[in-house]
Amino acid sequence: MSWIEWYQLAVLALLVWLFLASLANLMLFPRLRPGRVADHGMVSLLVPARNEEANIEACVRSLAAQDYPQLEVIVLDDRSEDDTAAVLERCGFVETAENPKARLKWIRGVDLPQGWAGKPWACHQLAGQAQGQWLLFTDADTIHDPGAVSAAVELAVKERASLLSAWPWQKTGSWSERLVVPLLYILTHVFLPQAMVRGFLRFPEVAARLGPRRMASFGAANGQFMLFTRDAYERAGGHEAVRDHLVEDVAIGRRIMADTGKGARLVNADSSGLVRCRMYRSFAEVWSGFSKNVRPVFERNGFSFVAFGVFQAAVFVLPFLFVILPLAGREWVVAQIAVILLIRTVLALRFRTSWWSVVLHPFAYALAMLIALNSWRLSRAGKIQWKGRIYDPFRSDT
Repeated sequence: MSWIEWYQLAVLALLVWLFLASLANLMLFPRLRPGRVADHGMVSLLVPARNEEANIEACVRSLAAQDYPQLEVIVLDDRSEDDTAAVLERCGFVETAENPKARLKWIRGVDLPQGWAGKPWACHQLAGQAQGQWLLFTDADTIHDPGAVSAAVELAVKERASLLSAWPWQKTGSWSERLVVPLLYILTHVFLPQAMVRGFLRFPEVAARLGPRRMASFGAANGQFMLFTRDAYERAGGHEAVRDHLVEDVAIGRRIMADTGKGARLVNADSSGLVRCRMYRSFAEVWSGFSKNVRPVFERNGFSFVAFGVFQAAVFVLPFLFVILPLAGREWVVAQIAVILLIRTVLALRFRTSWWSVVLHPFAYALAMLIALNSWRLSRAGKIQWKGRIYDPFRSDT
C-alpha cells in the first residue's frame, strides 16, 4: 500500500476506536431519573443573572416548583441593564435587603472587582448568601422539571459526589444553533474518557500516584447545572479559586478532579430528561458565546489548542474533502465518513439533538473551526466581549 493508503487506514482505525470509546462513555454516563424524594439537607439553588429578562421567569418558576423538601432559591442580578429585577419581583422574589430569610429572594450584585470575570464573581456572591448544605449553581436559561433537584441530590448521595455536574437537553432554534451546539457532545462523549474517570473514583490511590496536574486534565463540568456539597466547594476554593477564568465551570471541575487522590469525587451525569437549556438564540450569540469559550478553555496552553484543532480537522473534516479527490485509498475514506456519521447518529439519538448537524456535519465543523479561530484572535488581542463586558483571558487583572 502507498503512504496515503496507510494514512487513511490509520485514520479509520482511530475513528473506530473513538466510536467504541463513545459507546463506553454513554454506558458509563449516569442519568438523572425522577423517583424517591428524600430529605438530605437544605439545597441552595443559586442563579447568576445578567441581562436575562427573556429567560429568568421560566427558570425561577421551575426552581420554585421543585418537589425537594428543603430548598431556597437565590438569584443574583449581576448589574443587569434590562428588566431582570422587575421580572423577579413579579415572580414573587423579594430583595434580601427587605427580607433576608425569604425562601425566594434576589440580591443586587456588587460591581465587578479587578481580577474577576463576571460569572465567577456572581457565583461567589451567591455562595456567600447561601444557607444550604448543598449548593446548586444553575444558569438563568435553564428550565427544570419538578423532580430535577431531588433526582440530582439522590444521585449525588449515591455516588458520594463532591461535585455532580449534569448536562441538560440543549434546545436549539436558529440554523447556527442546530449546527454547532450538538458538537458539544463530541467533546464530552467521545474525548472525555468516562471509563478512566470512573476507574479513578474507584481506585483513588491510582489518582494519587498520577498527581493533581495529570488528574486535572480528566476534569470537565457544565456550569448549567453544578451541585456541590458545601464542604467540597469550600475545599476547592469555591469560585474565588477560578475568579479570572472565562470558562469557570471547566476550571472548577478540573480542581475537583485534581483532588481525586485525596478523596474528591467529580461525577458528570445526563440530565436531559429533567433539565433543558437554550444557550443561544441567534447566529450572533452563537458566534460570540463560543468565541468566549473555545480558546480560554485551554487556559495558557496554546500548543494544546492548536494540536486539538489540527486533530479535529484531520479526523472529522478531511475525510469529506478526500472523498471527492482522486486519491488512493478512497474505500478507506468512505468507511471513515460512515463511522463519523455513525458516531453523530448515536449521539443525536441519545441526546435528541438536531439532525441538521449530522447531515451537514462538515459544514457544522467548518463553522465551529471558524469560531475557534475567532476565539484565538480575540484572546490574543485581549478583547473577548460578553454581555457588555470586555475580557483579557490571560491577564490576572482582567
